[in-house]
Amino acid sequence: MSNNQSTSDKLLLATIDLMAEKGYDGTTTKEIAVAAGVNEVTLFRHFGTKQKLLEAAFNRYHYAEEMTKLFNENLKGELHSDLLMISRTYHKIMNRNRKLISIAVKGSSNLPDEVHREAMRHPQHLKNLLTKYLTAMSEQGKVMASNPELQALSFMWMNYGAFISNLNTKETVSEDSLDEFIEESVRLFARALTP
Repeated sequence: MSNNQSTSDKLLLATIDLMAEKGYDGTTTKEIAVAAGVNEVTLFRHFGTKQKLLEAAFNRYHYAEEMTKLFNENLKGELHSDLLMISRTYHKIMNRNRKLISIAVKGSSNLPDEVHREAMRHPQHLKNLLTKYLTAMSEQGKVMASNPELQALSFMWMNYGAFISNLNTKETVSEDSLDEFIEESVRLFARALTP
């Protein structure tokens, strides 16, 4: 870990690394502190508990903020190019956070409710952003009037399915293969929604 990382970031990254390898229940605060290069008292002072550490990791490293910024600043109101940008950004963030997502997927039944809620906040937020976007596009006559929430869910599940099918493989899908999938799926999705 670099020297310019904050103690909090070191602790959060150590938490993600260890829990991705050993699971939530199999990881101790002592192990996290050692991996972060701090003492356990520092961990407790910053976060209090292992649960609070993992909640903070989801809050800090998952995609809600980045996607909000994308929707607010980068979308142009052109369905195909907007959906391409959303898909590419989603996959970039999800692949960057493979270990964090793995903790949520593999340990979902063992995670405390508060951690599960924090992890689920991000997909719910993305669904809301997509629903609002598709509603606005429908009102402008750029998307067929239908059920924007179901359209948003369909788009998310399509992308999530592509990500999750490769989550547990040792090799990530090549960028070329992933880009081909994104191009084709977005083309089909945009064509289906275009009036």
